[in-house]
Amino acid sequence: MSDLRPPAPPRRHLLSIRGLERDDVERVLETARALAGSLDREVKKLPTLRGRTVVNLFYESSTRTLTSFELAAKRLSADTMSVRSAGSSVDKGESLKDTALTLSAYDPDVIVVRHPSIGAPELVARNTAAHVVNAGDGKHQHPTQALLDLHTMREALGRLEGLHVAIVGDVRHSRVARSLVQALDLVGARALVVGPPTLLPRGIEALGCAVSTDIRAIADADVVYVLRMQAERMGSGEAYVPSLREYASSYGIGPERVRRGQVVMHPGPMNRGVEIDPRVADSGAALVTDQVRAGLVVRMAVLYDLLTVAAVREPVHAELA
Repeated sequence: MSDLRPPAPPRRHLLSIRGLERDDVERVLETARALAGSLDREVKKLPTLRGRTVVNLFYESSTRTLTSFELAAKRLSADTMSVRSAGSSVDKGESLKDTALTLSAYDPDVIVVRHPSIGAPELVARNTAAHVVNAGDGKHQHPTQALLDLHTMREALGRLEGLHVAIVGDVRHSRVARSLVQALDLVGARALVVGPPTLLPRGIEALGCAVSTDIRAIADADVVYVLRMQAERMGSGEAYVPSLREYASSYGIGPERVRRGQVVMHPGPMNRGVEIDPRVADSGAALVTDQVRAGLVVRMAVLYDLLTVAAVREPVHAELA
């Protein structure tokens, strides 16, 4: 007798902003706003994901992203396990595919992946039955950072539609910049990337942004989004700027470059005195602490969304489909 049951829908993932539609973003942001109220309660834990398991698989150093995913899962009552490459079988030469297969044997519901190689989270998605969240792959994508940045902007400024956001600094090596440009375009905001020519990747405007090498171009922006100089992604012997001192002088965000009414954001960690002046980082215009708080509720919302929203529109590789 044939099995007349419909096939199980493919697993939903969050691998990049490109896989989202505006409705997906709005749904996650509304969920994050609803969950934000739980942070102020005396008992902060919710029973929403009780019995679920979230594994954090991190091949790169992280403080904010890893801790926020761990805490997000725990606040929703999920069981959590974090695996770092240092001290694991990765040190013994185990491949990412074999690590994914090993973790899959424990039947996790979600695997959160950070990896220095572009496409690593998608490889994990092809080799596990779990939902996969990209927590950063090389200089490619960091979708939950973009979502938490949208949440921060909307809560601080009251809207996303029509916002003008200037993204300043090391765009060339920044997965944050790529995800944020795509996310801003998706919600009807304008993105401008600003930096020295050596740190602006060729063709970046194809993602949906304007480009300038003139720091004065940030004057018209509602949001000045400052990027970290990522020395760890710059090959030895590659000189992208004459010196950090000259970069700070030409593109660093100091009080003289921030007009009244602008807000300043930074994904962290900050290089104070390089891309951002401490007087700006510690000022009332800075939303850096708001971003950290947003990281928790948005990642709670992403986990909730992946595990509870049943509608699926596209196959496995189409991110949060």
